[in-house]
Amino acid sequence: MKQYVPNFLTLLNLFSGCIAVVFAVLNQLELAALFVFIGIFFDFFDGLAARVLNVQSEVGVQLDSLADMITSGLVPGIVMFQLLNMAHTGGWNSFFFEESSSAMAWSGVKFYTLSLSGFIITLASAYRLAKFNVDENQVSSFKGLPTPANALLILSLPLVLLYHNNEVLNGIILNQWFLIGLTLVSAFLLNSNIELFALKFKNWSFKDNAVRYLFLIGSLVMLLTLRFLAIPLVIVFYILASLLSSNSKKA
Repeated sequence: MKQYVPNFLTLLNLFSGCIAVVFAVLNQLELAALFVFIGIFFDFFDGLAARVLNVQSEVGVQLDSLADMITSGLVPGIVMFQLLNMAHTGGWNSFFFEESSSAMAWSGVKFYTLSLSGFIITLASAYRLAKFNVDENQVSSFKGLPTPANALLILSLPLVLLYHNNEVLNGIILNQWFLIGLTLVSAFLLNSNIELFALKFKNWSFKDNAVRYLFLIGSLVMLLTLRFLAIPLVIVFYILASLLSSNSKKA
């Protein structure tokens, strides 16, 4: 019976992702973010459960990637699509537009052609997950930004808009060129060869896990002080800490 526990948690991740898709399509980005966070929570614990129960399986690996494709691949693409629409309209309702030469209308739903570039994130996520499934070296570390971390980065943007409500931040986030630039950077990071540490503890020794403990403590401090604005900073911190850790090992 215990062999089904990790897969059940993975399916809860997928179910959370499906709900997040519905809310993202309806432009309820706060709720979409909530269910992505829930999905990522299950995604973390399915792997942990598999290791603790010693029931790792090839089916579990494939199922995990399929679930991540929805929760951490499709949803961020839809959210970026909606944000790019908002950059044009200046509001949350992206389903109704003034007449514009750059707007398209399919079955009565109007959107800006450029907004489709947000799905580059989804395509890059699919490619990253496919590479991960055939790469046997990504066990204690990752090559490129993991899809859940990238999803957190993208989903933090509407939360910053909603909860920080800062004119400068709003102006940056709702700038279409910033969003397109971030989309391209996101796609690059997902499929780069940058080595990033995994939050997998083989033991609880501080000496063996110093970078992980320092990252978790630093992230917690930022989250408590900066709230949702901390999320993109945590991702940057994660990349920098990984680069420093990798360089120190080579030295």
